[in-house]
Amino acid sequence: MRALEFAAHDPQGLERFWSGLLGPAIDDTGFRLSFSQRDEPKNRQNQMHFDLTSESLEDQRRTVAKALELGGRHIDIGQLPEERHVVLADPEGNEFCVIEPGNGFLAGCGFVGAVASDGSREVGCFWGEALGWPLVWDQDQETAIRSPHGGPKITWGGPPFTPKTGPNRLRFVLDGPLTEVERLVSLGATHLGTGEDGRVEMTDPDGNEFSVVVLG
Repeated sequence: MRALEFAAHDPQGLERFWSGLLGPAIDDTGFRLSFSQRDEPKNRQNQMHFDLTSESLEDQRRTVAKALELGGRHIDIGQLPEERHVVLADPEGNEFCVIEPGNGFLAGCGFVGAVASDGSREVGCFWGEALGWPLVWDQDQETAIRSPHGGPKITWGGPPFTPKTGPNRLRFVLDGPLTEVERLVSLGATHLGTGEDGRVEMTDPDGNEFSVVVLG
């Protein structure tokens, strides 16, 4: 995977927030973060978000404090009082969680523990095949994949799904030869066409947009 791309009103400002919060940990993910200009307002909860891990309660508090200092804020997405993770949003309202210490599911995944996604088992299996990352969790319609080289998991929570009303603000960007587009279609992707920037625009089996930068 080439990048996880954020649509942003202020791409440079959002890049400063995430580079300030993640620091060197972004190098451990195996993909870049990129930020593109988009003027449409954010009108729903994102289809995917980061889960950041903590080594201790004090470490969790430090991460939350740093996020707030950089311009983040606390938000309520219906989390229960007994839940120990902290839900925040970046300066443009993109949700992310700071997970409590001792979370076994994210053990060994690093500071960026997961890209947690709303989606079906079918789309989890699709992305495993698309990226060549094995399934590391497949239970009760919930799936997770992880690079053989380590780094964060990408997870899909299964039903019920949040209604999709317009393009997602976070999307994957892949790269490869033109034959990669054909391979992705054979796996279940839909080819939408070529954008003004020359990238091939596609959707996965759940209708989530992604792009392919054609090389060569």
